Amino acid sequence: MNTKIFLIAGTQDGRKLAELLLKKFFDVTASVVSDYGRKLLETCAGIKINDKPLDEDELEKILREGDFKFLIDASHPYAKNISANAIAAAQAANVFYIRYERAESIFDYDKIFQVESYEAAVAKAAELGKNIYLTTGSRNLKIFADRLRDCNLTVRILPTAEVLTQCETLGLLPKQIVAMQGPFSTELNVELFKHADAEVIVTKNSGQIGGADTKLKAAKILNLPVVMIERPKIFYPNLAKTFDDVLNAVITLQGE
Repeated sequence: MNTKIFLIAGTQDGRKLAELLLKKFFDVTASVVSDYGRKLLETCAGIKINDKPLDEDELEKILREGDFKFLIDASHPYAKNISANAIAAAQAANVFYIRYERAESIFDYDKIFQVESYEAAVAKAAELGKNIYLTTGSRNLKIFADRLRDCNLTVRILPTAEVLTQCETLGLLPKQIVAMQGPFSTELNVELFKHADAEVIVTKNSGQIGGADTKLKAAKILNLPVVMIERPKIFYPNLAKTFDDVLNAVITLQGE
């Protein structure tokens, strides 16, 4: 029987990892939290999909009852709660946990201001300029919309009905919303920042696949300050930085 893997796969690299594991003949169940994520994964032949949000107890139950050998956590680098629940559930279910963590981007730019939280990002951005361009996604949008009402806020979000409704509920006007899906080139970022008359960019270090590189290059071209929210600090058992590291960890742990 093929080794059963439960993969938290809510990112582009998570989907690519799912494809690789299937090609290596693992039995893969991938977990996503949106209909959009499900549709993207459905193109992977042979994959099983869970699209129900899972808390720690529900995840532990699935791992136990499904007789999984591994939980591979390829969630977003900033999905702190998802990773914390995954670590705890895997330990409770006696399942091997492997964290795939995409590499951070390294930048040479003296106008990057690193902060540890979204709240700190709000304060620093307001200090640096009035026209604030937000590229951190929709999950923590309320913090910025509520606290930056005295600023001119532009938000870049995925063009889904759910997220657009969220923006409307928060009181954001159409002129404040850039509903586009990346990746974005450096040149397009430059034009978008200029169009919004941006004075400060707020972003996260989501790595190259998350578009951090081109955002920072564009900001540097325009000489704009950047507020960079640091990744949450979590101790990950069995941390893998590449897909090869993931495969090697699976092979090693299988023998234990």
